[in-house]
Amino acid sequence: MEKFAFLIHPIQIDDVYRKYKFLKYLPEGWVEKLIEFIPPSMVSHITNIHGYHSQGEGWFIGVPLTSKQMMTLPEEKVMKKIVEAGKIAEELGAGIVGLGAFTSVVGDAGITVAKKLNIPVTTGNTYTVAAAFDATKEACRLLGKEFADCEVAVVGANGSIGRICAELASREVSRLRLVGRDRKKLEQLKEALMGDYPNKIIETTTSIELGISSADVVVTVTSSIDDVIKAEYIKTGAVVCDVARPRDVSKAVQEKRKDVLVIEGGVIEVPKGVKFNFNFGFPDGLSYACMAETMILSLEKKYENFSLGREIDINKVDEIKRLADKHGFRLAGLRSFERVIDDTHIQGVLDAIERSIKLENLS
Repeated sequence: MEKFAFLIHPIQIDDVYRKYKFLKYLPEGWVEKLIEFIPPSMVSHITNIHGYHSQGEGWFIGVPLTSKQMMTLPEEKVMKKIVEAGKIAEELGAGIVGLGAFTSVVGDAGITVAKKLNIPVTTGNTYTVAAAFDATKEACRLLGKEFADCEVAVVGANGSIGRICAELASREVSRLRLVGRDRKKLEQLKEALMGDYPNKIIETTTSIELGISSADVVVTVTSSIDDVIKAEYIKTGAVVCDVARPRDVSKAVQEKRKDVLVIEGGVIEVPKGVKFNFNFGFPDGLSYACMAETMILSLEKKYENFSLGREIDINKVDEIKRLADKHGFRLAGLRSFERVIDDTHIQGVLDAIERSIKLENLS
């Protein structure tokens, strides 16, 4: 029986209120201060996991800090809690531990945590990128677009994840725009991609507005602490995939621009029968890609540090996709702002696109 653990935490203060209902009567600042002193603990036992010639079990381990606290409290304090949670994973017998949500963002993206634990660590970022890219192509299909024919813009292309997204896009699309702060690095990336994919049209710009104004698909992966994708920059009918944490796209974009489809990545269908025994906001049988990566590596008996640090290896992207297919994990849908996108949402976007096009024609 293969074993793993996965660290989770409340995304926002409302998630804390759902578990501790009485706290909603206290000022938010008091609640945040209070949960700083709650130690990590085992949240649920994940059972009935069957892969290809292997089976497993796992545990969700809760780190009681919100996303805001993860980013604003002293890094040393946050890391201490994450390591404490990892030690619980060790005690439970896990062979690998996955870092969920902002536990994978703090500090050096898992490197320090791995050094302090006696079991391997993964952030799940490799399968997250793979699933986000597949989800982007699926989003295009749902809006009637052929991904290969789309103009794609990668915002934050100078970063490690941005470079991977740019290379994945270069494999399939003919027109790509690289957007970033450092023009010299952008040109270096362009030169490298043109060497591998000489028949592509690749442009660079340091202006986000110019970079995405004509793009059919926007993949945004900056390290900005503020939202950088403004509603007025985006083309009608565009697909915007926000892989960044904190988010590059604010909820205001979704509210103001009903004629664009904003996604955060893919929803993964896990092998039939898996029991998470905890409600993290998805229907039964579905999970985040980072959760799925940890499960896949365990089922494969690949007990090694897999996705650590800011760098992502494109060969590992291909590998985790192969292993996912082998063990019965697949893309099941799209998500936006931590929620699964349904058919009604897609139809609403299609209707809004039609209205916008009619208004543009009239003007």
